[in-house]
Amino acid sequence: MRLLVSVRSGDEVPAALAGGADIIDAKEPKRGSLGAVSPSVLSEIVAAVPGSCPVSIALGDVATALQVEESIAALQLKPREGPAYLKLGFAALASSEAITQLLRVAVMTASRHASTPGIIAVAYADAAQAGTATAEAIVEAAIKSKCAGVLLDTHQKNGRGLFSLIGDIGLAGWLNCARSAGLLTAVAGSLEASDIPRVSALNPDVIGARGAACEGGRDGVVSRERVAALRRKIPPASDFLQVSVQPMIPETSRNA
Repeated sequence: MRLLVSVRSGDEVPAALAGGADIIDAKEPKRGSLGAVSPSVLSEIVAAVPGSCPVSIALGDVATALQVEESIAALQLKPREGPAYLKLGFAALASSEAITQLLRVAVMTASRHASTPGIIAVAYADAAQAGTATAEAIVEAAIKSKCAGVLLDTHQKNGRGLFSLIGDIGLAGWLNCARSAGLLTAVAGSLEASDIPRVSALNPDVIGARGAACEGGRDGVVSRERVAALRRKIPPASDFLQVSVQPMIPETSRNA
């Protein structure tokens, strides 16, 4: 299980890495849940990340094939030793068929890019408020379009964390569906340090954080100490199997 930390500048990268981040994610929090950084800032971030360390890049919410093609083609990202991932959301686009088509365009466009990044389809736990397809529909679209993975996040950053929108059983089911299809699975959404053991129990491949990794919240600055505190909350790999089965037991069975 890997810890992803979102940074908004190259200056934040050293603190994230020193604290134990496994993946560096480029994102501008002031531009929303998937706010893209500028090309110059992206270059600074990537330059500060060791070549073997995975990077992910938020490209925002998209609605047209042209948006997808242009955003990927414009990336100033060279081939790297470590993998690169591009995150795409679909706020205000409710058609699962249209989302599938956009993801197919993204996968094809990314395959032609020099860095051949993997595409991560972003689902929102607050899909109704975001005006997009359900988290389950996003998984199906990701499978059909041969994406590298899926991320479950929250669209509205209003203080409500992921678990205020989805319970352990629902999240476990979503993860199992994606995992069984061979997709990389990631979970984020205003997670606090106290949420990390609960998420870890469901064994996603990646846990993402921004606000909890910063002094001053998501608009603040990444702190080495806060990242390290998140890292310590993730249990050893040997514990995953033991704890992950618990949330899959229906509440009625537990009380029987």
